[in-house]
Amino acid sequence: MALIDEIKRRRTFAIISHPDAGKTTLTEKLLLFGGAIHVAGAVKSNKIKKGATSDFMEIERQRGISVATSVMGFEYSGVKINILDTPGHEDFAEDTYRTLTAVDSVIIVIDGAKGVETQTRKLMNVCRMRRTPVMVFINKLDRPCKDPFDLLDEVERELQIKVRPLAFPISSGETFRGVYNIYEHNLSLFLSDERQTADAETVEIDDLSSSELDAYISGKFASQLRENIDLVEGVYDPFDREAYLSGEVAPVFFGSAVNNFGVRELLECFIRIAPSPRPSTTETRRVEPSEPKMTGFVFKIHANMDPNHRDRIAFMKICSGVFERNRNYLHVRSGKQLKFSSPTAFMAEKKSVIDFAYPGDIVGLHDTGTFKIGDTFTEGEKLKFTGIPSFSPELFRYIENADPLKFKQLAKGIDQLMDEGVAQLFTSSLNGRKIIGTVGALQFEVIQYRLEHEYGAMCRWEPISIYKACWIESDNAEQLADFKRRKHTNMAIDKHGRDVFLADTSYALALAQDNFKDIRFHFTSEF
Repeated sequence: MALIDEIKRRRTFAIISHPDAGKTTLTEKLLLFGGAIHVAGAVKSNKIKKGATSDFMEIERQRGISVATSVMGFEYSGVKINILDTPGHEDFAEDTYRTLTAVDSVIIVIDGAKGVETQTRKLMNVCRMRRTPVMVFINKLDRPCKDPFDLLDEVERELQIKVRPLAFPISSGETFRGVYNIYEHNLSLFLSDERQTADAETVEIDDLSSSELDAYISGKFASQLRENIDLVEGVYDPFDREAYLSGEVAPVFFGSAVNNFGVRELLECFIRIAPSPRPSTTETRRVEPSEPKMTGFVFKIHANMDPNHRDRIAFMKICSGVFERNRNYLHVRSGKQLKFSSPTAFMAEKKSVIDFAYPGDIVGLHDTGTFKIGDTFTEGEKLKFTGIPSFSPELFRYIENADPLKFKQLAKGIDQLMDEGVAQLFTSSLNGRKIIGTVGALQFEVIQYRLEHEYGAMCRWEPISIYKACWIESDNAEQLADFKRRKHTNMAIDKHGRDVFLADTSYALALAQDNFKDIRFHFTSEF
């Protein structure tokens, strides 16, 4: 199949939401409809030890939340779909922001009872900044929910984007009957109580005024649906795919992921209207997916995908050309030619070796500690892809070894976990103590848990008072040396040997910026 055909049949997207809106459940059900799995794991049920397919880390299964982005690929109706299920919890937002650099579109999941929540707004801002096409799935219609029209108004107002419903629910809560697909003009009714497989009863009804509708749902619900659909068609402009692709309109679907309502409608419509891989931006030029030469960048590193083998995987998004196994590629940062004997495709933690990958695909590369987030691979051209964020930490603690016999395991664990980009490591110039900086408190718990369960190392945290970490550089070597001498007690170096100023108050930071004009203070560390 020609490169262009392979590009056209690919859809790479992320599922994002506020915690507990049902994002991981929706991912499961999309995999179920795609035939990638045959029975969905009950995400929340502790009785069923399967857990969700995409929550493959032990701590995720215990807490019932996602703390790392997982990648899953499957085929559906001749389309190759790559899903990236992201953490919803704000303490892991950095992982989500980086993932958004690797996708061509996004599905936002919203809880029908709670409406638009804080984290949803933040994530939408990132999508708006990148002009990423967005679809909305309003979930949990099997529970009492807000009125659908109120929800549509709320999405429009809070996320600052026009909406166009392409499906509409028939009631909600205990009287929830199913979903009418406006895009396809058909009705989805689940007549069995079996919720863990993909057996849906779909009825084609082109004319809602026909008595056929009343035969399937009782008169009260049928007349209510007719009124609602008339209102939708009267209030909202016809669906415009170009407006969706340019990030101006969000198609909206309703359903209940846990009960399989509305998921097929979302998937069917998604593969028809969502964009195939789009151009990527580098510091020097735009890279088109159809270019014959391979380019790609690492947007995520995950340590211990398989705890038995202590392996690290770098996730690379292919941006153009064809990636081939055992072929030499230039690792731009180091200038070395590298080849990969066992590049992998993913189904959460299950991996399979691949021979070829095309634009839009996510490839796993075995990493011995060589790669960093943001690294570029090409066939010789020196490119650097832009817009892969890394933020200055907001919370800091000393990390101490709680078991002197496990010093090596702790050092290795810290080294590998920091490379994932979930937290940052600073070594104090004053006393050589190691300081961990994160953007959220929950990350300390996750680091401690993973050190113990994946590396057999015990750590404890000690408080430290730091307001902000800033990377510093200057063309004035004399002033830089003077600054480092005067601020010796507040200086540290990061994992890559760069100078970092750990300001203990906002006043101290402002004063330093005023007194040392030739020094540049950076609040994001470009990897």
